[in-house]
Amino acid sequence: MIEFKKQSFSEMFKIYFDKRMFKILLLGAISGFPWVLIGSSLSLWLKEDGLSRSTVGWAGLIFGVYAFNYLWAPLVDRIQIPFLTNKIGHRRGWIVLMQFIILLSLAIWSIISPSENLTLVITVGLIIAIASATQDITVDALRIEQIGEEEGRSMAAGAAMAVVGWWTGYKLGGVLSLFSADLLQKMNFENYWQLTFLILGILIILMNIGLMFINETENFERSYQQKKNDKLISDKFKNKNLFTNFIAWIGGTISGPITSFFRKNGFSIAIGILGFIFLFKIGEAFLGRMSIIFYKEIGFSKSDIAIYSKTLGWITTVIFTLLGGLFVIRSGVLKAMFLAGIIMASTNLLFSVLAWSNKSELLFAIAVIFDDIAAAFATVAFVAFISLLVDRSYTATQYALLASIGTAGRTTLASSSGALVDWLNGDWGTFFVLTALMVIPSLIILWIMKDKLKLSEK
Repeated sequence: MIEFKKQSFSEMFKIYFDKRMFKILLLGAISGFPWVLIGSSLSLWLKEDGLSRSTVGWAGLIFGVYAFNYLWAPLVDRIQIPFLTNKIGHRRGWIVLMQFIILLSLAIWSIISPSENLTLVITVGLIIAIASATQDITVDALRIEQIGEEEGRSMAAGAAMAVVGWWTGYKLGGVLSLFSADLLQKMNFENYWQLTFLILGILIILMNIGLMFINETENFERSYQQKKNDKLISDKFKNKNLFTNFIAWIGGTISGPITSFFRKNGFSIAIGILGFIFLFKIGEAFLGRMSIIFYKEIGFSKSDIAIYSKTLGWITTVIFTLLGGLFVIRSGVLKAMFLAGIIMASTNLLFSVLAWSNKSELLFAIAVIFDDIAAAFATVAFVAFISLLVDRSYTATQYALLASIGTAGRTTLASSSGALVDWLNGDWGTFFVLTALMVIPSLIILWIMKDKLKLSEK
């Protein structure tokens, strides 16, 4: 691991005022906002429509889409969107198209109800997840490409700003969602969630306007490397025709990013990296998937959740993500990853204390604050870690691959969180203890391979 030259706190903090950081902030918000729709909003919508905890938990399987977006990331990296690519650029064109699909999905949600059309509700949620997972491919690539490959400090700061942006989109979107639903419910609108989804659609329009102020430049080196890889495959065919050219294109699109990753790290370390990324945030995901149901069951209202979990949580997240970014800059990514894992496990235990106590707003606030501190610190370290691993010739595909492996652990396994609570007969305290133990395997893997990792850290 490369060590950074020590700087004062004020000198390091100045890096956040680089104008590129504000663009990265917006990209993060665009990425985080859809999780409000298919996360807390959909969960409460289903719960308040009379569906069980297990049903709400299994509905979270739609998040599994994020675990597999690397499968089509190579195509997103290369296929141009008619009209949009020429007008606003390759990356932005894909983002705008996916945002339009999400907006259309919200319009459909606004005219149906889970009790009458559960299959359709989940299907539309799946479409939102697919569109969101697809836009993340280009959002992350555009974010990384805002920073020069040799700007290690800026990359760590950019990771922090991306996380702040993600949580801004998620938390403030959640505040708008919960307050709107609560207000409309108090105004006796039976379809208060459906109306809320229309209100949330306004945010999508505003974020797309802001997207137009983010610069995108053509990466000729990326195109050159991709075509070079195509040619290597094409040269293996004796006869060249339309079919062999297509095979070469598909082969280069899919094999290039993967072979580059394994060639750079070696097979055993590459597998270790994938295993670590898959396991690292499982405990956090189990907690996060059931947290809003837990809050409701111990007696907190939607407004209480909005204030403590969303508004207060967002402020905490912003502060400690920025501080976490400075820690990564000063101490390095690997130290940050170890510390983040320990903090995540420790803070999950606070929810056990809350579960085993009577309803307490003070304990609720403490648990939420420390959980958000842990999540902020862990996420900025995690984003910086995988951002430093990617090859710039395959930015979108490799980042999507690594991020989706992490999402696979958080979504596919955490979808059983509701069933686990039911199996424990609603023993939330024991549930949260188990989530604290889930981080241990990943830290063992990281410790084993820590001296052999090749990070592009400068």
